[in-house]
Amino acid sequence: MGTPIIILIIVVVLVIWAVGIYNRLVKLRNNRENAFADIDVQLKQRHDLIPQLVETVKGYAKHEKTTLENVINLRNAAAGARTVDDKIVAENQLNSALAGLKITLEAYPDLKANQNFLQLQAEMSDIENKLSAVRRFFNSATKELNNAVQTFPSNIFAGMFGFKKEPMFDLGTERATLEQAPKISF
Repeated sequence: MGTPIIILIIVVVLVIWAVGIYNRLVKLRNNRENAFADIDVQLKQRHDLIPQLVETVKGYAKHEKTTLENVINLRNAAAGARTVDDKIVAENQLNSALAGLKITLEAYPDLKANQNFLQLQAEMSDIENKLSAVRRFFNSATKELNNAVQTFPSNIFAGMFGFKKEPMFDLGTERATLEQAPKISF
């Protein structure tokens, strides 16, 4: 009568132990999925911010490009003027363009477009920092799950219940590109 009770106790302990391992694997998988949901939120914010940043840069660059091109063209015209009358007309046009530029800059020392750009750039930097943090959390959760899936004895249950090694969220082929210093040209 003692042997069946001991066998029953061992079976119950093994079942409880197996359920504990299974539940741990499920928690680790859910933790990883939750971590990726955090990445998804940051990626969505970045995807929404990029068009705003691009449009702001385009708008600012257009303003600056048009103004500076106008000043440069009028300067070239003034430098290339041959007669006195041509020089007077060209210099007056250049002075007007420079005065307009100066008035614009005095009235708006920090152009609104520039402030928007700086704000969007700061937001983009903030999102990239958050993305880096949530990627680290995701990779940590993935490592924890992968360790449980690959180590004994939980690997036995992982295989039986379809748990598998999951990929990390790394830079992949972009790593070589990102490790190089950026090339700046004007």
